[in-house]
Amino acid sequence: MTTPGIPNAYSLSTSCFGTRLPSIQDQIFAAVGMGFRRIELGLNEAPPSMEGLDESRRETGVTIPSMVVGCRDPLNGSMAVERLGSLVPEECERALNSVRRHVRLAQRWGCNTIVVRGTKAEEPVLRREAEGLSQRISRGGENGELKEDVRSFVQRMQRKAYKQVEQFCRSMHTLSQEAPSTVFAVEPGREIDELIAFESMGWVLDDLPNLKYWHDVGSIHQRETLGLATQGQWLDAYSPRMLGVHLQDASAEEAELPIGTGEVDFKLIGEYLPKAAERVLEIGPRHGRAEILASVQYLIDHGF
Repeated sequence: MTTPGIPNAYSLSTSCFGTRLPSIQDQIFAAVGMGFRRIELGLNEAPPSMEGLDESRRETGVTIPSMVVGCRDPLNGSMAVERLGSLVPEECERALNSVRRHVRLAQRWGCNTIVVRGTKAEEPVLRREAEGLSQRISRGGENGELKEDVRSFVQRMQRKAYKQVEQFCRSMHTLSQEAPSTVFAVEPGREIDELIAFESMGWVLDDLPNLKYWHDVGSIHQRETLGLATQGQWLDAYSPRMLGVHLQDASAEEAELPIGTGEVDFKLIGEYLPKAAERVLEIGPRHGRAEILASVQYLIDHGF
């Protein structure tokens, strides 16, 4: 199944290409050459040109089952879509308008699933504390005390930023009402000051029964290495609501690694994945075709 051109059952994120292929047409043909018939529109430093999308899809049969919101915006700092929980009305409205634009594009391209990555805490004191902890993490050399400080901060941050969580829920409710044919799935973030952490994810899903959960293997592994909720805890709590998963390997230092080259327990992942969950390979763009094909083979060999 991993011989080039022979179809596999996975979806490939366009973020895997980075800036190597500047058009979606090139990306589709490259994906098909590796056996993919499903692609996800992922985040990139420079979004690809969408010229030739319809023609290449007709020629190859490729579908676009999912899109990460923000994929049509360049990664040049904070994106508008990350402010859905902002308590600044103008910022929140900018975020809503950006998601609305992505929804319109998704509908045009036959994509009905939008993956939403959360927003960071806005409170200045929390932001300063997060910056200090991030500097300690980057320096390394600490272990137990740092993990305890990170756990304490995340717990306090979620509660102090509860009004932001409520605003995020209002934003998602508004979007769901405006686009009833679109399925929205929320994915946890990687940074310690991400608004949607383990506990707050539960609040959001409880508040919005039509909202889905999207699991990110690499983000959760890196959070786990900092002493936060484990991969197993996330899966046990939220796999019943899981719509899809971003598959990648990770270590404490790096995410988006080729699968099988990091520290992730994929046997555990496989035990929790719903049968119908979308399985999207999201390998960093510095890795190429050989690593992507090896990742597919690893997943097949381990029962995915």
